[in-house]
Amino acid sequence: MTVDVVIRRARPEDAAAIASLIAVFADEALMLRRTPEMVELAIDDYVVAVKASGDIVACGALKEYSPSVAEVAAIAVSREVHGCGVGKAIVAAVEALARKRDIYDVFALTLQPAFFAAIGYQRVDRARYPEKIRRDCLSCARRFACNEICFAKNLRAEALAAA
Repeated sequence: MTVDVVIRRARPEDAAAIASLIAVFADEALMLRRTPEMVELAIDDYVVAVKASGDIVACGALKEYSPSVAEVAAIAVSREVHGCGVGKAIVAAVEALARKRDIYDVFALTLQPAFFAAIGYQRVDRARYPEKIRRDCLSCARRFACNEICFAKNLRAEALAAA
């Protein structure tokens, strides 16, 4: 099944829709909740997939930790478009944003390891990203029972391999 969406940078007026999409998965303990205010504060880091109707059906964000390291974060894809390549397109857009900012080491903490493995990420130890642990994990309600798996990709190595 294919679906017609446009992938674009998020805008401030998208914040509530992004937070609502994430809330669907947060309610199932699959993601961490983000308020519209949290999303709006970081709106320049978000990309969205938008249907012709204007509905946002997927989102993702680039969360920078250092000049060279960032997390592919907040990946949410509406169930109505699961399996249509929208998630892969969102991650590609987040990776493009990373490249534009000269960030080549990206990682994701996920409960969907097969998805990230299928798009070229390698499983790594989360201890490889102490910035993430210090900034986010220590204050997370799930820190003692976290079951997310860390995956990483070096975008520079990927570009060299493709050349």
